[in-house]
Amino acid sequence: MDEEFKQKIEEIVEGMDCAKEFKCCEDNFANVCKAKDIGIETFLECSEEEPQKCEFALPFGNSHFCQCPLRIYIAKKLNK
Repeated sequence: MDEEFKQKIEEIVEGMDCAKEFKCCEDNFANVCKAKDIGIETFLECSEEEPQKCEFALPFGNSHFCQCPLRIYIAKKLNK
C-alpha cells in the first residue's frame, strides 16, 4: 500500500464510528465484509447473509446497499 492510500484510510477512520471496531482494516483488509462494487460512487451492493445486522446496510427492495465510507473506499481502490 502506498502512503496516500494509508493516509486516506486514516482520514476515513478518524471521521467515523464503527461498531465492528474497524476489523476490516486488520490483516491487510483480509476480513472485509461481502460487498461488491456496482458502479455507484457512494454505495456497494451488500452480499452478507444478514445485512440487517450492519449499521451501514441500507435496505432497498430485495437487497441492501453498503454505505460505509471505509468499505466503499477499500472496494474502489483494492477491488476487494
